[in-house]
Amino acid sequence: MQDAAATSLPASDSTACPGVVQVAVPVPLYRLFDYLPPPEQLSPGRGSRVLVPFGRRMLVGIVVGQRPPLDDSQLTLKPIEQVLDYELIDNELLGVLEWTTGYYAAPPGELVGHILPRALRKTIAVRAPPPGWFRITEKGKAAELDRAPRQARVQTLLGCRPLQREALLADGASADALRRMLAAGLIEACTRPSAVPQPGPELNRDQRLALARILRARSRFQALVLAGVTGSGKTEVYLQAARHLLRRGRQILILLPEIGLTPQFVRRLESRLGHPAWVYHSGLSDGERLATWQAAQDGTARLLVGTRSAVFLPLRAAGLIVVDEEHDSSFKQFDGMRYHGRDVAVLRASRLGIPIVLGSATPSLESLLNCERQRYQLLELPKRAGTAAQPRWHIHDPCGQPIEDGLTEELRKRIRARLEMGQQVLIYRNRRGFAPVLMCNECGWQADCDHCSAHLTWHRGARRLNCHHCGSWRAAPPRCPECQSPQLEALGAGTERIEAAMEQHFPDYPVLRADRDRIRKREDFEQLLDQVSTGKPCILVGTQMLAKGHHLPGIGLAIILDTDQLLFSADFRAPERLSQAVVQVAGRAGREQPGEFILQSRHPEHPLIQMLANSNYLSSAKLLLEERKMADLPPCWSLAMLRAESRDPAQARDFLASLVPAIDTRRIRIAGPLAAILQRRAGYWRYQLWMMAENRKALSREIQALIKQIEGMPAARQLRWHFDVDPLEL
Repeated sequence: MQDAAATSLPASDSTACPGVVQVAVPVPLYRLFDYLPPPEQLSPGRGSRVLVPFGRRMLVGIVVGQRPPLDDSQLTLKPIEQVLDYELIDNELLGVLEWTTGYYAAPPGELVGHILPRALRKTIAVRAPPPGWFRITEKGKAAELDRAPRQARVQTLLGCRPLQREALLADGASADALRRMLAAGLIEACTRPSAVPQPGPELNRDQRLALARILRARSRFQALVLAGVTGSGKTEVYLQAARHLLRRGRQILILLPEIGLTPQFVRRLESRLGHPAWVYHSGLSDGERLATWQAAQDGTARLLVGTRSAVFLPLRAAGLIVVDEEHDSSFKQFDGMRYHGRDVAVLRASRLGIPIVLGSATPSLESLLNCERQRYQLLELPKRAGTAAQPRWHIHDPCGQPIEDGLTEELRKRIRARLEMGQQVLIYRNRRGFAPVLMCNECGWQADCDHCSAHLTWHRGARRLNCHHCGSWRAAPPRCPECQSPQLEALGAGTERIEAAMEQHFPDYPVLRADRDRIRKREDFEQLLDQVSTGKPCILVGTQMLAKGHHLPGIGLAIILDTDQLLFSADFRAPERLSQAVVQVAGRAGREQPGEFILQSRHPEHPLIQMLANSNYLSSAKLLLEERKMADLPPCWSLAMLRAESRDPAQARDFLASLVPAIDTRRIRIAGPLAAILQRRAGYWRYQLWMMAENRKALSREIQALIKQIEGMPAARQLRWHFDVDPLEL
């Protein structure tokens, strides 16, 4: 395969196949498009990448199949402009994509956006990224570079061993010198040299048993849920399994929920396995993503690490897929083709005939139900690895106590005690900004978004009010816009406010904040983790990005603030999410020393709070699953939502209501049209129609029938609509 504008095979003067070529084109229409074979090239087979005329544009598409011509319809078809790559995508991956677009009720054109990196979807060539590693050639060793000091510096640095480009630049080499020496043949690009694998800790009995179960399935499909308490050594089990399969020449794909987890995880993988890790996520350049995609396809990349989109990488010699923190909602795509990366990964493993490990301290109810139904196998790691123990739990009721910036005096005393012991403190508050509400004390005015059914969040540092739903903002007013009173009060506490309070109360200790306002680049989070890894006393304040599997051995105290909003949420998944957040945050404490966890709630007697405090997560999850069964809710029943969005609320509601009579209520249970929990976002009123069924196939057939009906409705072209199968947001 060549660059994005290249042709893989030469033009042929042989007669083209008279069949019609069916192409998936990246447009939001529920159909494939027919084209004639190109007149000057071989007819492209299934999985070929082609350039086709579409209206006034030229688009890159994927050939899905061919069909015989129907009557004289072939006379009106346009020919394919150019075949860019013949049979670029193999049948396994193309079949997975076809199943995914069908199951998640997405247009076939979504295939193109997920199966190809952006560089291969462009009609012009993409500049390749500079080589990552260099080594000196024999010509370079013998070269006299006295008159070229910068090149002489590179010659000296590479004299002993290959080096990474970033390391060369950090040691005084210049990018221009590297380019000139590469062109002159004085240095050459090379792959990262294999490191000597570092030995890991000895596995305990539970870890050895889990590893044996994984390796037993190395030549067949088996879905294994590795449910280990925080700090139980799940990653060590992944590493040992990967090491065995890498020795057999197999590829390993590891999916992570967040980009921020990647650098720390990659370093550990490479040092332990001795193989370079190829990374794939949205934070990379087009050229970097293309390089990883090509290396995965040709088998050069043996160890692949990525986020949700990496599940669609081509794999030449697949051996194992690992989904770390499989419960995390980041694996769900919330626009376009609304697929779930974990579930697609299970499908890929079954098609490839390899094992997949779904790891988490707090497995999703979907995975636990599959274990109960014996589709998946449950592997438990009930104890922390080594000598570490679980942190002591406390439920803190702030009722009747003065609260300043979200914390009571009792919590501040506990924080001070841990800092004076030389330990680190983590404060979890899943809300950004200084305060979630800005209100007038005189007339009760509140700062609300003009485009959403939501309050604006006050960001004091930026002196503005932000909407965290649509991204709009405006300057914070000095006085109330309604009554002109200067008495504007910030209600509630976000991470920015807690950070400011900690800096005021504990000026001798660094306060580090981790949220999307502070962590903007992938390097930012890596730098924060490097600072925390020193073990020096500090206070970490952050959102959910702090509770996603990070190993923070210095944390002696973890605190989770304001859990009550999830206790009384309208979302039926809120108890599960609260349970997972609580257990994950608690698990950051006490990794290498006795630790403590504090859960703040004004309702300490709530059954869910008591259940979490008095039992382990799996026991709590089992009770939550029983509640879902009794209520006929997912994952026990299948759920799909047809959503409609319009600037006119009646238009969206009436559109959904008009479809209700077309649904077969003998097989499908419906509810709605219902307003979304966030009824208005970015100026659009949002309504949804719930479609539930005990039989998943019946639900899929009903969705496909509805799509055909909707496409013929003029009203459908006057608003936005989409299906969300297995939705995670209401």
